[in-house]
Amino acid sequence: MNVGSAAGVYESDLVWLAPHDELKPGDRPLDPADDAFHQPPRGFEFARPGTILRSRDVELGFLGLIPQRVTAMQLLYRTTDRHGNPKATTTTVLVPPDHSHGDIRPVLSYQCAIDAVSSRCFPSYALRHRAKPVGGFAQFEYLMIAAALAEGWLVSVPDHGGPDGIWGAPCEPGHYVLDGLRATLASPRFGLAADTQIGLWGYSGGGLASAWAIEMQAEYAPELNITGAVLGSPVGDLGNTFRRLNGTPFSALPALVVTALMKTYPDLRRVIEHHATPEGLGLLQRLERMSTLRALVKFFKTDMDHLVKPPLEELLQTPEVQHVFTDIKLGKAIPTVPVLIVQAVHDSIIGVEDIDEVAHTYSEGGAQVTYHRDKFSGHMLLHPMSAPMTMRWLIDRFAGRPVNEHIVRTTWPTLFNPLTYLGMVRLGGIVARVIAGRDLPLRPL
Repeated sequence: MNVGSAAGVYESDLVWLAPHDELKPGDRPLDPADDAFHQPPRGFEFARPGTILRSRDVELGFLGLIPQRVTAMQLLYRTTDRHGNPKATTTTVLVPPDHSHGDIRPVLSYQCAIDAVSSRCFPSYALRHRAKPVGGFAQFEYLMIAAALAEGWLVSVPDHGGPDGIWGAPCEPGHYVLDGLRATLASPRFGLAADTQIGLWGYSGGGLASAWAIEMQAEYAPELNITGAVLGSPVGDLGNTFRRLNGTPFSALPALVVTALMKTYPDLRRVIEHHATPEGLGLLQRLERMSTLRALVKFFKTDMDHLVKPPLEELLQTPEVQHVFTDIKLGKAIPTVPVLIVQAVHDSIIGVEDIDEVAHTYSEGGAQVTYHRDKFSGHMLLHPMSAPMTMRWLIDRFAGRPVNEHIVRTTWPTLFNPLTYLGMVRLGGIVARVIAGRDLPLRPL
């Protein structure tokens, strides 16, 4: 077989000779929904998962405004949805300034808390210079990505919701993450070995995507050398989270999940379309175009019970909705890699009992689990406060140090750990350089 196209050539061994677009300084990035780069070329479905279909250099900017002195490249790659259908999505790969072709260094896959359907919140757009995804969380998470980059690691940041922004769906975020890593390792630009050490890190919605990646890895991508994964508040049970957040200041989050899941569960779509009021349907449709923060403002304390008939609880008990809640719950498979789970006990968004259950399920199944169950930090504060601990844990995994199994720490919060503040000093220096648009302070290899 030899399928030609304007975008590349498919060889008989199913390796795509991907074109590379040179950097064009000054170009304003397009919304991924309108950007031809994100559209897979003809015949892509015949490629193996992880095959690079197209690549380009990109300029990154903190909050879209401050250009960053970081080499970055985007890879469009072939992947698979939860039904086994071919898809294409994008990862943004950041390279340390001192990286040389063939360097032996780890790769970190960082999963942002995209938490939106709108493609303007995808990292492939939100991280770019001159992008304007006002209210997208990925822009703020660049600070964590920069901290990982300053360790000398390559960082892959995938659009783990796929081209349709289906966040909250089971399994396929894991496919998108794992195939993004396959593409990163395969790129000749980086010169990485097939057995390169890999770490995963994500928080909240990003923690959920990271969890699906390690649950899927043994079956879907066993060749990847993943040495550890950090799951920050990984939304273990979206059904419980839906009930917990409805009618609260964070009620937009479950509404956004419903909007996303309607794209992949036809029965759920039929139930919503049949029982939602005209106002409710209109709000869900508008959510598809909203950033996360804008949705939080628009849906502030909205009770979805007022947007459906019959009462919401009755609707949640229908077989169609119960099937979705069961299907999207973590714990489908036991990770085969060491895991650090980070969760606030008094989290106002993610119930600690749901994460307790995930940690218990993984541990009872034989996984190596370290569980930091923080008694003082809240959902928003814990991510930056736990970053130094996360970095130390990942450094230990890359160094091959032994993992202490089944640890539950509830009496030594990050706020009371002196090592947290030592790490925060370094993180503060990184933040200052990011804001100033200066080179990152790299640790020596």
